Amino acid sequence: MTSVAAQQAPFDPADPYRSLSLNTATTKRWTLAEAVDGAARAGLGAIGLWRDRVDEIGAATAAKIVADAGLRVSSLCRGGFLTEPGDGQAALDDNRRAIDDAATLATRELVMVVGGIPDRDLVAARERVDERLAVLAPYAAERGVRLALEPLHPMFCADRAVISTLAQALSMAQPYPAETVGVVVDTFHIWWDPSLEEQIAQAGASGRISSYQVCDWLNPMTADPLLSRGMMGDGVIDFATIGRWVRTAGYRGDVEVEIFNAAVWAGDGREVLETMKQRYRDLVLPSLVD
Repeated sequence: MTSVAAQQAPFDPADPYRSLSLNTATTKRWTLAEAVDGAARAGLGAIGLWRDRVDEIGAATAAKIVADAGLRVSSLCRGGFLTEPGDGQAALDDNRRAIDDAATLATRELVMVVGGIPDRDLVAARERVDERLAVLAPYAAERGVRLALEPLHPMFCADRAVISTLAQALSMAQPYPAETVGVVVDTFHIWWDPSLEEQIAQAGASGRISSYQVCDWLNPMTADPLLSRGMMGDGVIDFATIGRWVRTAGYRGDVEVEIFNAAVWAGDGREVLETMKQRYRDLVLPSLVD
């Protein structure tokens, strides 16, 4: 099996867009082939894939399209949703399929949104995540895939993720080797945390930063909080400071732009990409170079 870890290219200040990745959620109306073509034409080095787009054509076909375009897959989203009561077999089977797809796509990182609270028992929901990670981690390790635990903002605890901070994610990851279970630093979800600098430093020191995802927090929010992710510079997040913390922590991988926003989705994909590149260059990149 091809080593997926080798596909992650280090940051290159001479070619900064080489480490910029378009997440397919940002150009939601595009097919996988259209998103790959757009990213390649824009000079990006990577693309982050959502499973809905991969499932439309199959992982093997998706992998060929990406490779033929000269891109890397920075991450596959998403696995997880491990909190349902019962034996969890349906969730485990789905996550095994996601791990297999990640390996086929030659990406090391499978983003894990662990699931919400199905029965008012938050403690039990988190315990089920721990139990099911213990089952999935060896399977992922055998295939060279890392389970990337993504903490989501606390407002999504009920329905999407009972992990709300990097500290929680790191605690869940701690029993496993860093190359098997990591964490996602997503600015939208964790910018508010007063201990964020310390947590990013801890994640870096333990080699567990799987992905650095950027988008902005809109103020005021939209009626649907899920769609309140904005283009960098349209909200309140201090990308210079968070980026400096991420770089100081030793992360040199891809920077993935993942935006859920109806207005962005309605725009022309090529224009969205050009705006994304400009905002990345002006607001994110300066903190990532020496």
